[in-house]
Amino acid sequence: MLEISKEDALEALNQEASKIRQLITNQRNYQCITQCKAFEEVVDTQMFGFSKQVDYAQKIGILNKKEGSLLIASLEQELNQVYGLVYDEQKKKDLGSERK
Repeated sequence: MLEISKEDALEALNQEASKIRQLITNQRNYQCITQCKAFEEVVDTQMFGFSKQVDYAQKIGILNKKEGSLLIASLEQELNQVYGLVYDEQKKKDLGSERK
């Protein structure tokens, strides 16, 4: 029987979350994030997959519900911050263009 420690499971989940963060960070430009529906769908799909992995870890008793919710909420918050920064940067650019 294979035994997985809680630490190993958390490390695997954190690696998956890092991949999603990296995906967003690599595409951090207004055109891609705000106008590319395919990019948005990829992020949604990645987040859905991550939530299913967290759900599975909860079902097999590696994470409790609170720990799982915190993992997902933390990643969602980070992604929202990136989106917010991109939109704020674009607003500044748009205001600068209007003033010229």
